[in-house]
Amino acid sequence: MKTLNKILLISLSLFIFSCDDILEEDITNDIVQVISPTKDAVVESNVVNFKWNSLKGADKYRVQVYEYDQVLILDSLTTKTNLTLPLAAGSYIWRVRAENYAYQSTYSFPSNFSTNIPDDLTNQQVILLTPDSDKYLNFTNITLNWEQLDNATSYSVRVVNTVTGQEVYPQTDLTDTYLTLDLPELADGNYEWRVKAKNAETETRQYAAKRFNVDTTAPNQPKNSLPADNATQTVNTAASFTWTIASDIGNIKSPISYVVEIATDIDFTSNLQTLNSNTTTLSYTFATAGTYFWRVRAVDVAGNIGTNSTGFKITVN
Repeated sequence: MKTLNKILLISLSLFIFSCDDILEEDITNDIVQVISPTKDAVVESNVVNFKWNSLKGADKYRVQVYEYDQVLILDSLTTKTNLTLPLAAGSYIWRVRAENYAYQSTYSFPSNFSTNIPDDLTNQQVILLTPDSDKYLNFTNITLNWEQLDNATSYSVRVVNTVTGQEVYPQTDLTDTYLTLDLPELADGNYEWRVKAKNAETETRQYAAKRFNVDTTAPNQPKNSLPADNATQTVNTAASFTWTIASDIGNIKSPISYVVEIATDIDFTSNLQTLNSNTTTLSYTFATAGTYFWRVRAVDVAGNIGTNSTGFKITVN
């Protein structure tokens, strides 16, 4: 009876696992029809609107854009049937395919197109460089960089707190393509920086925008759990290190990773190993018997470094 039950469970699992394949429509031999830009099109803007027809059975679409020398500059997955991308003046190739859980269609035939930047800036957009979207920073003298827009003579920059809506930094008539924010009082938070280009006759209709996070708060101090202080471990046997840390209460909660140090002295002047972990657990095997000490500290992606935990002693036999 037990054997029969096992067989039934395995059969049911296989059936459930394959249900998605059964229900998904096979689109392997289908091709997405491209709408724009079409072959040899010339886009009179540095903003290109890619469009294609929907395909029955598709859940999403993969769009690839190449420079004319075959350098891939975009590989994006979207559920929409359009995508907008700012591009500098030049020649490009693009293609698109449909995807669902189980299948992928054939890519559309590659379409080459070019962009030309006219004097009229209305339908163009400034291409923002750094900081990258949703970047975490632990300083406030942030340098904003963007590409020179052909036929633009000046730029306007705005920095806005996305939570309060407060404009914390306005600047107009900039002729450079960078700006360093010297805002020592800038509070931790999420900010959006926006840039608009102008010339004597026209200006871009919209601000180009990206967001960044300011997080100057160090992570909390972890607390060692296992191996406990004065614990005994067996040589050449994997030891499981675990620790706890209080929840971040700052305005911006940067993702945290951990640095675990294992040393032969309580002052950690003779570190044996420095290990990294993205979770609050780590496995390590001692190859030599002896007395060791371990501690851990938290580091966030903004660059803030927390305080080391109290060192625990381990005896390895």
